[in-house]
Amino acid sequence: MAGLFYTLLAVLAVFSPGLCEKTFLQSAGVAFKDRPHTSELTVSYGGQWGNWTWPEMCPDNFFAVGFSVRVEHSQGPDLDDTALNGIRLFCSKDDSRDFMYTVESHTGYYGDWSEPQYCPTGVLTSFQLRVEPYQGPSADDTAANNIKFLCSTDPILEGNGTEWGEYGDWSQGCGKDGICGIDTKMEEYDPNGDNTSLNDVRFYCCLRSLLFYNCKYDILITSI
Repeated sequence: MAGLFYTLLAVLAVFSPGLCEKTFLQSAGVAFKDRPHTSELTVSYGGQWGNWTWPEMCPDNFFAVGFSVRVEHSQGPDLDDTALNGIRLFCSKDDSRDFMYTVESHTGYYGDWSEPQYCPTGVLTSFQLRVEPYQGPSADDTAANNIKFLCSTDPILEGNGTEWGEYGDWSQGCGKDGICGIDTKMEEYDPNGDNTSLNDVRFYCCLRSLLFYNCKYDILITSI
């Protein structure tokens, strides 16, 4: 009976115009953590607190085409701010983007997730982080505040993070490859301390096959 149910869902997804316009999302978690990568993207100015957690990778042949951020905005005077708490990547196999996986590594617990932003076409290839430096022993620290991504087709996407700190230099780029995974550096919650949550992030690049569909000749062309 369950098999028939999922078969019917698949048929509806193919033949129903309403359903075909929707995007189906699924969390990849650590299921694809062993996917090989060609390089690692880092910046040298991330926050100083916390520890690196775990990588999460898009499935094979899927690449990050968009992202959203979890942000705690200003809590007001004399209250603890944590600013950027998480980064979620949206992974797609092609530009149709009708089925996508999400990966995010470890995230903080504060704030709300933003609406996703997507490259018009192409994939994410490098990033820039906004970080507030250490504020001193009696001030409130927030560490990472916001992030920008560069798409392979040149548009720059910026999260809706907070305004503390400054953007540093851009990371290295993936070249002809694309971002396919994420690992975060997080400060765990301390009920008696100054919390900063997300401090730093690194992304992984994977080998990208470029697929082009030629409608005129009804053929699929693959190139590396």
